[in-house]
Amino acid sequence: METKAARRSPAWLLATWGVTRVALLLLVFRVYAFPGPDVTSDVSVIYRGWYEVLRHGTFPLDDVTWQYPPAAALAILSPAVLPFLSYTHAFFALACLADAFVLALLLSAGRHSERSRRGAWVWVAGVPLLGPTVYARYDVTVTAVAVGALLAGARHPRVMGALTAFGALLKVWPALLLVGAVRRRAWASAAVTASGLAALFAVSMPGAFAFLTFQRDRGTEVESVGGLVFHVARHFGWHGQVLLNYGSIEFVGPYVDEVSTAALALTGIAFGWLLLWRLRARRFAPHTVADTALTAVLLFTVTSRVISPQYLVWLVGLAAVCLTHRASRMAAPAVLVLLASFVTVLEFPLGFSHVVLSDWYGITLLALRNGLLITATLIAAPRLWRATVPPSAAAPFPPQPVRTTQAPVSS
Repeated sequence: METKAARRSPAWLLATWGVTRVALLLLVFRVYAFPGPDVTSDVSVIYRGWYEVLRHGTFPLDDVTWQYPPAAALAILSPAVLPFLSYTHAFFALACLADAFVLALLLSAGRHSERSRRGAWVWVAGVPLLGPTVYARYDVTVTAVAVGALLAGARHPRVMGALTAFGALLKVWPALLLVGAVRRRAWASAAVTASGLAALFAVSMPGAFAFLTFQRDRGTEVESVGGLVFHVARHFGWHGQVLLNYGSIEFVGPYVDEVSTAALALTGIAFGWLLLWRLRARRFAPHTVADTALTAVLLFTVTSRVISPQYLVWLVGLAAVCLTHRASRMAAPAVLVLLASFVTVLEFPLGFSHVVLSDWYGITLLALRNGLLITATLIAAPRLWRATVPPSAAAPFPPQPVRTTQAPVSS
């Protein structure tokens, strides 16, 4: 529930954002060191190396860690717009700017009578819970595009479609935003935008879609739900290894391929459920597209072979959009996402050495974080179904039977 003071003025909201974001900037600028491994090295070493290749008009084809769609090149090249800063400092400044842009969008959306500032508070609180990692990856920029697409929603379906397509070419997952779109104009706009941009990259820069091969060859990452199997198995004689593979820490050894295949199968089942929901859904409200987006991304996150800490940025952004709608049914999943974000920073970077060693502290952190995400998914999916599918339709989440007492009929 919002307080009257919170509805009158966003002062506390803005002050909280300012304090927490200054703290994040001090951490990524290394004025103060955050415990654990240096999370900024991805920017200063990996992104910086990609930048040197990309600015010469080609993708880093010899680097298997390049596993991103072609428009990701724009995010990697973006620090060039701030030539008076070093590459890393410019990247962090732009990440903070994207963060501020999301807040501005959520505040603007929250001014409507049927909307709420709860969403803005979710964003303000959720981002710093992830620690400095949030500014040391380009996911906050992708999330800004996705938030803009969802908030365009029903009023501007063509804008939603175009932004969704652009977001998908930045990091694939925003394509899931279209699952809840009901207007054909959104789908048509997305198709035209995606086709045009993909053709442009394919013609202008060699190797635009090499990332598809690199993604296919990935294994089971140590932070994923499937990875928990091997963390526990190491205590019972499993003789595999934990190695840096395709840019992330993955398990390598017996049965890894089988677990990875099972994860892909679960992702296929998740896609099937979403398709079934889309065919059965009949009741669409203004908040349905956002609720669907959060549910879809949760489903694909928990079934993925990889759950990197920055994935939580996506979920925080989508949860924030959901809660800008007073009628959204995603309040509980949003709270669970925030809790999972806090546990994530305990797991990475603070406790990552424990995760790599598969000691019981690391396993507990992973089980708790992944358990929260699974619980959020298992709450979100039935709520979405029951809110949109008529009770008469056969469903995997049927409504609870209502018992009635009938008076005896006299003969």
